Amino acid sequence: MSAGQGGKAGLRQLLHFGIIGAVSTVAYMVLYLGARQVMPAIWANALALLVTAVANTAANRRFTFGVSGSKDALRHQLEGGMAFAIGLALTTGAVAGLHLLAPNASHGIELAVLVGANAAATIIRFVLMRLWVFSPRRRPSQSPEYAS
Repeated sequence: MSAGQGGKAGLRQLLHFGIIGAVSTVAYMVLYLGARQVMPAIWANALALLVTAVANTAANRRFTFGVSGSKDALRHQLEGGMAFAIGLALTTGAVAGLHLLAPNASHGIELAVLVGANAAATIIRFVLMRLWVFSPRRRPSQSPEYAS
């Protein structure tokens, strides 16, 4: 693959990742606000992140990184879980910090802080997925399940 092709593939991946991320963020917000009505912010965040992380990893697996079929799907989800853990740590820290600074913050302010922390986690998630989870160096080039 030439440098130009690698750059185009990277831009395509970034575009697909961004679209999936935007959909995931909306789903996260809806889940968080619904769960927040019945549970504390930390637990609502964890639940919303967990549900969207599984769907996000599956969508990125197929549409961003061109991997189809069941081969390595569990490994991809488990490795995507590492990115989930990083996101959970960042967002939990952010909401805990908010509650220390502003104990009576509204759910909307919580959500804004969480979306900001999630944006930082998203950058880390893209790098981990591109360079580790779905790295072309880890894929057998002859397998049709890994066709782009």
